[in-house]
Amino acid sequence: MELMSYFCILKQLVTKRQMNILLLGSGGREHAIAFKIAQSELCGRLFVAPGNAGTATVGENVALDSNDFEAVGRFVTERHVEMVVVGPEAPLVAGIADYFAETPALSHVMVIGPRKQGALLEGSKDYAKAFMVRHNIPTARYQTFTRDTLAEAEAFLDTLPAPYVLKADGLAAGKGVLIEPDLATAKAHLREMLDGKFGPASASVVIEEYLSGIELSVFVLTDGQHYILLPSAKDYKRIGEGDTGLNTGGMGSISPVPFANKEFMKKVEDRIVKPTVRGLREEKIDYRGFIFVGLMNCGGDPYVIEYNVRMGDPETESVFPRIKSDVVELFEHTAHGTLDRASLTVDQRTAACVMMVAGGYPEHYEKGKVITLGDEAPDVMVFHCGTKAGPKGQLLTNGGRVLCTTALAPTLPEAILKSYNRSQTIAWEGKYNRRDIGQDLLKLMQMES
Repeated sequence: MELMSYFCILKQLVTKRQMNILLLGSGGREHAIAFKIAQSELCGRLFVAPGNAGTATVGENVALDSNDFEAVGRFVTERHVEMVVVGPEAPLVAGIADYFAETPALSHVMVIGPRKQGALLEGSKDYAKAFMVRHNIPTARYQTFTRDTLAEAEAFLDTLPAPYVLKADGLAAGKGVLIEPDLATAKAHLREMLDGKFGPASASVVIEEYLSGIELSVFVLTDGQHYILLPSAKDYKRIGEGDTGLNTGGMGSISPVPFANKEFMKKVEDRIVKPTVRGLREEKIDYRGFIFVGLMNCGGDPYVIEYNVRMGDPETESVFPRIKSDVVELFEHTAHGTLDRASLTVDQRTAACVMMVAGGYPEHYEKGKVITLGDEAPDVMVFHCGTKAGPKGQLLTNGGRVLCTTALAPTLPEAILKSYNRSQTIAWEGKYNRRDIGQDLLKLMQMES
């Protein structure tokens, strides 16, 4: 990094010059990020596009489509925004960071999120798996197929033991992964996927070997050269208790993950994080933002299930409340390539997040139900995921995942209890939540003790 650029950052941090910041997104992830940005002494005005009823309490919601780059650029210019933090994956995969970098009037703006080439780590499962293979990053055996190679795909399935993992190559709103228990069903669903079950996203399908173990998520903040490991988390995808039923965007999360001890995390860092960042650097990929590594702990060894190029949801709602450092300062270092000069301070307490959803989710559900929030509780945050303000000032449901409660406590059992106690005070017609978030981790801890 140039010496002058470093001194500019140092001066800015010392004088605590405030800047205007635009956060793109509208979910619980964005509310949790906005919550931390608003606490920064470096934050002047915080805009959230389009935001929700929760983000409106910590910033100013603006009616912008994050995929309309020209409109976002005009807003940034008009409001003198100096930093854009990208919450969801779609604008990153579409190239919003490239648009800012290549537009002279916007090239000075700090964008927290990778360029289009780096975003392919999430935008294409096949690209991500090939990247892992190139850089000797442990992952499941796989092959990628199209409609034209259906016979080869079925033959590959014949070589694998059950269950069978089918992944749409492109973005499918979190619904493009199928795990099938028997061969006949896997072949039938493979044909459906290649015939357009998930639209263009499943024009190619990745078939991979099933990994047996316990999942967790590891989050990395990187400037493309250096990195900081954020707290680990475990989320719960299935709608039903005991991890049954349909996949959802996420029904809760826990941070930290008890089995992700120093020994395990050293393996993660040495075998996965360092090779990933080194691979980005070697391939000259401009990557300034988050890497979400979805992992499987297979008998004490970590394997990569997938990469995402942004923070997870609902993992953010349990990870970000534990970050005590100034996140805007971390973002500045990320944008300027000086993350090696930053430090991370983490709350050592456990965070437990419980998601509350609309009745019928993840299939058909109704919006517009009136929400009552109940009384506040110490060390418990309520993050809005799909809410809006009604015409008479009421709080209304506006999505499948509606609200979540995140509690901080010294131990996992205490955090879970506090989060559930708070969630029980929140009500609307048809509200549903799983009652077993974190219970698998408690059983695991009991077995190991």
